Amino acid sequence: MSPPLRHIQTSPTLPAAADVVVIGGGVIGVFAAYYLAQRGVSVALVEKGRIGAEQSSRNWGWCRQQNRDARELPMASKSLDLWERFARESGEDTGFRRCGLLYLSNDDAELSRWASWGDFAKTAGVTTYMLDSQQATQRGGATGRVWKGGVFSPSDGTADPGKAAPAVAAALMNLGGSVTQQCAARGIELEGGRVAGVVTEVGVIKTKTVVLAGGAWASSFCRQLGIRFPQASIRQSILSVSPVEGRVPDALFTSGVSITRRSDGGYALAISGRARVDMTPQLLRFAPHFVPMFARRWRNLLPGGLEGIRGGHEMLKRWRLDAPTPMERVRILDPKPDRATVAETHRRAIELVPELREARIAHAWAGFVDSTPDGVPGIGEVPGVPGLILAAGFSGHGFGISPGAGHLIADLATGAEPIVDPVPYRPSRFAHSAWGKVADF
Repeated sequence: MSPPLRHIQTSPTLPAAADVVVIGGGVIGVFAAYYLAQRGVSVALVEKGRIGAEQSSRNWGWCRQQNRDARELPMASKSLDLWERFARESGEDTGFRRCGLLYLSNDDAELSRWASWGDFAKTAGVTTYMLDSQQATQRGGATGRVWKGGVFSPSDGTADPGKAAPAVAAALMNLGGSVTQQCAARGIELEGGRVAGVVTEVGVIKTKTVVLAGGAWASSFCRQLGIRFPQASIRQSILSVSPVEGRVPDALFTSGVSITRRSDGGYALAISGRARVDMTPQLLRFAPHFVPMFARRWRNLLPGGLEGIRGGHEMLKRWRLDAPTPMERVRILDPKPDRATVAETHRRAIELVPELREARIAHAWAGFVDSTPDGVPGIGEVPGVPGLILAAGFSGHGFGISPGAGHLIADLATGAEPIVDPVPYRPSRFAHSAWGKVADF
């Protein structure tokens, strides 16, 4: 069962032309379009299914600086301010709250890693507190356990994955932007080697700039242009339970299980990093580039099944622009949750916080998390295709940094001063591994 998601009515007609076309109505795509529209740019967003229906509504909802990769930390810090600013400017509710994130551990090595990150974070102006045993045990009182230590990051928070992307899309339309759902972008027209338009299932939108925010579909879409973008997806399963009375923290991480309070008062439960690896042609093709990452995570990555094949988002074939594509056959990637993982997650959560025994399981769902080989997204103009800006491979970190990522994309599209240094995100960094023009598959 997919998680609850706000539904919005969108634009009745497809525009014939726009300054920028955004492909993909996930949280990255809608924020990019929103910041473009704020600058007076005419923008058209097309989404093959529903706004926010894939991974954007299937994640934990954490908006964190804590334990971020050094390359992502500046964007994470900017994003926290942008989440708050968006609510003030638009009047829309994303569910964002700076509730603070609590990390608890009884593992000395884990605590040492957190302390090292905390020392680095201070140099970046991030406020985070290491907790001694007494402090950690007090803050984690709902667990009834004694903890060796932990971390509390008070300025971090959460937003509601079921509200966020639709709220931003609604704000975009209030600014005059166009949003078309149930409309797949089949490909991009080129003239003289640069972007000239987007071919959709219902017509062509003329444009000179395209933002490809296609999530798990991005690599397959790039392939249609002869662009090789290394991307692999893993299938993660999450469940939610009904509200309970008590002292359950708003956002709690432990190595065994993590708990997040949702807007309805219930809780999302997940095991960090636990996922199924569904074999697909694309995964096999890019496997050499992902072996180091998968090797580091082998304890949590389990063999998968046929969900990736059924989804159709990681095929190697090319499709025609005048016929239905895999994106029209599968409007929304809605893979089956792994029952064993759901059961184990629930068991661990009840063991960690006994009060959750009183809660009933409300939903269980899965989503495909798209990754790059280095775990950092590719954001920037695609080498060799002027006018095409890629924004994909967010590696499970995209929801929290989506306002900053959207702002950076708008900066790049308009030639404005970038909100953060764009160099660490440039797609061209894959040039020496798996990025490049390819003639045939």
